[in-house]
Parts: sequence; structure tokens; C-alpha cells
Amino acid sequence: MARNPQSRDRLRPVDLARGHGLSTQAVRNYEGAGILPAADRSPHGYRTYTPLHAAALRAFLALVPGHGHQAAASVMRAVNAGADDEAYRLLDESHARLLDDRATLGAVERALRDLERTEAPPPSSAGPAAPPRPAGEPVPAAAPGRGRTFIGPLARRLGVRPATLRAWERAGLLRPRRDPHTGYRVYDEADVRDARLVHQLRRGGYLLEQIAPLIAQVRSVGGPEPLRAALDDWRGRLTARGRAMLAGAAELEAYLRARGS
Repeated sequence: MARNPQSRDRLRPVDLARGHGLSTQAVRNYEGAGILPAADRSPHGYRTYTPLHAAALRAFLALVPGHGHQAAASVMRAVNAGADDEAYRLLDESHARLLDDRATLGAVERALRDLERTEAPPPSSAGPAAPPRPAGEPVPAAAPGRGRTFIGPLARRLGVRPATLRAWERAGLLRPRRDPHTGYRVYDEADVRDARLVHQLRRGGYLLEQIAPLIAQVRSVGGPEPLRAALDDWRGRLTARGRAMLAGAAELEAYLRARGS
């Protein structure tokens, strides 16, 4: 018996699901969330999809690796609502985050180079050490010493709250000294360096428990090799995101053409 030519353009939920390793419920959920256009209904009430729905599903699944599930869903909802400009804005924001992450990676790499320079032993001609402070003389609150700072100024420099620095200290990432007269935390140059590295790695998506061994190794005789390996991994993930964004853009463009946008 000959098949109705129009039926070739009709797809069941299972037809969409099988092609992408999804469940039929996932396809229905995507439709309900606005990621796919609304499906037609058969006379018996069953959902029927078309190649346009298949193109929408391909576009969404291609967008997810580069932009994340939430952003990809928002883009598809905007497109399906006819708000193409909003979809482009969302894509621009995602690309801007990638660019910012690349800048952050560059900042961490610069911090690592600074670290390697500061870890170098000082020359023997550095001159005599400063005389010790007389016993009983307090450390001035406004001037903790050359190259040293308190928690408030350091937090402002990094753009974080003092509570964040205290949390990093509890995690063993920072080891500020305590002023013997005031009890205030005093961060020397090495502490500031560690705080900068922690801050940049946190921006790169690393968890505190992942950062702790890196900072410990940087401080130890092992040097900054673990940090350098983490940066190589980070760069690889950023490159993969960029490639995924290109793949997602190609599928989204195909869907927009199919919709006649």
C-alpha cells in the first residue's frame, strides 16, 4: 500500500528521540519548555512533528556544549517566539563570557610568571636588613609595612568581600600573619600573590578543593608545575567551548533558514 507523501514530513516523538539518543519524554519536555515549536496534533490527539522540529532539536543540542543548557534553552525560546534580536543578544552575552574567561586565563598566566619571578632567590647584594622594631612599639594600623596589607584593602583590590578571604584562609589557601599588638590579619607579598592566584582560578571555575593542592605545590619545592598543567587544561576547555559555539551557530543558522527567518 502506497504511503501518503505528506506523511513523510510527519515525525513521531520517538522518531526525534531515536536520532539523538533521547527519550520521548525528553522531546515532549523540550516542546513544553519552548525549545521546540509547538507540535501539531493528529485527529486522535497524538503529537506530530516535522523536519522543522528536527532542525530545532539539532540546533538546541548543538548550542548546549558551547553555551550551556540554560542559555541554549533561552536562545531557542526567543527564536521560537519570533524574538530573533533577543536570541542574538543572548548569544553575544555568552561570547562575551568566553572572551572574559580568556582574559582571566591570560591574567592567571601573567600571575604565574610573576610568581616565578618572585620565587627567585634575592641577590646577595640586597643590602642590610631593616633594623628590628623596638619592643613594645605597635605596628601602625594604616601602614602594616612595605609590601603588606590588611584584609579590607586586599579584598577591595580583588573585588571580593573580606568574608571570602577568610573562607580561603579556612580552606588553607591563604596564611596571613597576625599582628601581635592588634590581632589584625597582615598579608605580605606572598599572601597577596596567593590571593591573586586563588581569585583567578576561582573565576576559571575551579573549586577550592581543586585549588588547594595547586597552591600548596606552588609554595613547596615542587614549584608551579601543577598550576601550569591546570592552565593548559583550562585553555583546552576554552578552545573546546569556542569550537562548540561555532558548531552551534551553524545548526542555529540552518534552523533559522528553515523557519524562513
